[in-house]
Amino acid sequence: MPRLDRTRIEELKAGLDAGQRAIAFEEATEPPGSSPLNDEKRPGRFHCAVCGEALFSSEAKYESGSGWPSFFAPLDDSATETKRDFRLLLPRTEFHCANCGAHLGHVFKDGPPPTGERWCANGAVLDFRPESGED
Repeated sequence: MPRLDRTRIEELKAGLDAGQRAIAFEEATEPPGSSPLNDEKRPGRFHCAVCGEALFSSEAKYESGSGWPSFFAPLDDSATETKRDFRLLLPRTEFHCANCGAHLGHVFKDGPPPTGERWCANGAVLDFRPESGED
């Protein structure tokens, strides 16, 4: 359950564009290869574009070849929440921002060490913030 109250989430939702709202609150998916964050290689953190919660470190980002920004682990176990997604034939694990409840992507068990997981995120609902001193 999100940590932010419903009123605050509605305020944040109003600041999103239609594509971001569809992904974050209707569980849509952006087209593969459409996010500029696929090519982001600078040190920094990836935050929820809805509420600003820190979600992933650039140290956990890797090139999965999937077409979406991918990470082998979230920044902190409390940053995300998961649930089963049965919209396709095979069930998947969906992940959300624990702070605001925004849908972010899916977790798969085909990632690299050390976790063997691929946290496949929609770049449209991520906000990259480079480490201090970076542009």
